[in-house]
Amino acid sequence: MNSPIYLDHHATTPIAPEVLAAMMPFLTEQFGNAGSPHQYGWVADAAIKSARATIAQAINASPEEIIFTSGATEANNLAIKGVAEAYFSQGKHLVTIATEHSAVLGPCRYLESLGFEVTIVPVKPDGLVDLNVLEQALRSDTILVSVMVANNEIGVLQPIARIGKLCHDRQILFHSDAAQALGYVPLDVQAMQIDLMSLTAHKVYGPKGIGALYVRRRNPRVQLASQLQGGDQERSLRSGTLSPFQIVGFAKAVELAIAELPQESKRLAELRDQLLAGLSQNLGQDRFVINGSLNRRLSKNLNISIPNIDAAALTLALGQSIAISSGSACTSQSLKPSHVLQAIGLSPELALASIRFGLGRGTTAADIERTIEVVVEAVRVLG
Repeated sequence: MNSPIYLDHHATTPIAPEVLAAMMPFLTEQFGNAGSPHQYGWVADAAIKSARATIAQAINASPEEIIFTSGATEANNLAIKGVAEAYFSQGKHLVTIATEHSAVLGPCRYLESLGFEVTIVPVKPDGLVDLNVLEQALRSDTILVSVMVANNEIGVLQPIARIGKLCHDRQILFHSDAAQALGYVPLDVQAMQIDLMSLTAHKVYGPKGIGALYVRRRNPRVQLASQLQGGDQERSLRSGTLSPFQIVGFAKAVELAIAELPQESKRLAELRDQLLAGLSQNLGQDRFVINGSLNRRLSKNLNISIPNIDAAALTLALGQSIAISSGSACTSQSLKPSHVLQAIGLSPELALASIRFGLGRGTTAADIERTIEVVVEAVRVLG
């Protein structure tokens, strides 16, 4: 049986062959602990240092500012809880936006249970935050603002550099979840004035289970309270034995993605436009709604709602031919409508009628043509 066309690259990506090749020695003969004082440890330590430098360079940071974690969720938790615990004497107010990933909203809700105040700023119908509204939410006791670079459902790209300036002008720390953005849009923590940035490998053709948190060390030097105690790894901010094979794979994935970013972004945008044009032509433009700004969005993303069509039934009907999602993979088991789609003004019914196409490195024009054909037929049957 042929495998379905994979259009769920927001959820995860396959490991690139070059990444697997880079990882393999550290799964076999180079198995040392980077903390060990002998050749096996030195080899592992050198590989980790090289990987750290590669990832830092990709976001215009210094190697010592990269803290390895198990993924973006842990990085988000370390950033948000770590700042809250380290700076609570200066204030107990945090600000985020309504379309953030649950890995940001969850830690914020946890902090609320401890007595912190969290302001969740609404977004406009196109998914973008209104900078004037965001500015009005800032207070003298605000210690952190968290706004993601690219949304994982609707692909919208927030005005990160302007938000960074807004925060730095008021001496407020700025955190951004860049899990969906790394390797797909240029990232520069200096130009964007970002103090903490969460990253992950598996969205960019690297292994699952490895991510990183960028922590600014100057202008300002960010203080964090560790969320894991028991060792002095990662500047004592993240205790635990480092995993060289995952870290090396992460770096190789980032290296490949950065090298091909301009041309791949252009290619994906052309395929996305091909998909949109095909659906418009065959279904009719009035048959579906595009969710989120079409101009400020990841080139690989298209999120649409089809009124009177149940997205779960549609994805099930497409399952043999196309692998897509009706929303975030982290909440796909929930029958509740997406909080992201509701935040941009969709009714619960329309939010439940939404599907997300996530194009990737292996997607071809032929795949898109087949997708258009299968989706149109399924919508006609279900509708």
